[in-house]
Parts: sequence; C-alpha cells; structure tokens
Amino acid sequence: QVQLVESGGGLVQPGGSLRLSCAASGFGLDYYSIGWFRQAPGKEREGVSCISSSDGSTYYADSVKGRFTISRDNAKNTVYLQMNSLKPEETAVYYCAAGPVGCRILDGTPLEYGMDYWGKGTLVTVSS
Repeated sequence: QVQLVESGGGLVQPGGSLRLSCAASGFGLDYYSIGWFRQAPGKEREGVSCISSSDGSTYYADSVKGRFTISRDNAKNTVYLQMNSLKPEETAVYYCAAGPVGCRILDGTPLEYGMDYWGKGTLVTVSS
C-alpha cells in the first residue's frame, strides 16, 4: 500500500526551527519528485519546496528561500524539510506529496500538478 506519513510538526516560537519528515512506504521515494505544501487556516494550499527525482534539483517558494532546506535520504526512504526562522504567518498544516514527474514550478512556486500521492499532513504552529 502506497503511503506517505509526515511528522515533526508542533509548536515553535517565532524565530525557531523545526524539521519535518516525510516517510514513504509501498514505493521508493528515489524515483519520485517530492514536494512540500502548506495550508494555513482560511487560505488555499500553497507550494513550499520541491526536490526533483532526476537530478536532485531543489526549488523553493520565494517566501522561504534562505530559511527552508529540502533534502532526501533514499536509504531511509524519507524526505526532510528543515525550517528555520519560522514566522507566525507560517502556521499551517504541512503536507508532502510525491509524483513520478519532475517538479512543476510556476513563478518559483512548486505546483501540485503531477503529485499523485499525498500524506495527511502535520500541523506546525508558530506562536509565542
């Protein structure tokens, strides 16, 4: 059974850091591009970052460049999102998704297009 499970969310103070994990089962992540997306309360889901299956290229939304880092550990079948200098407005449910095609980017923002498998999300709350 194909499954993605996110973990690592929680409560963090503004300026703090969290590392999210996206663990896959039922398929090998190394053959898939992996994206991170988030949905804040009352807002549409937006792309945050993506790592390509073909060459490991990484992409970031402008709002997180320089603060977030996406990486993958194929041996553990897991992709990570290191988030630093978090802001209150980044409170959201964070989702990972996997797709067999390369990352689709529009105006620097990863798109959901081509992402076939989704996790259920992990809540990140940035608050003092």
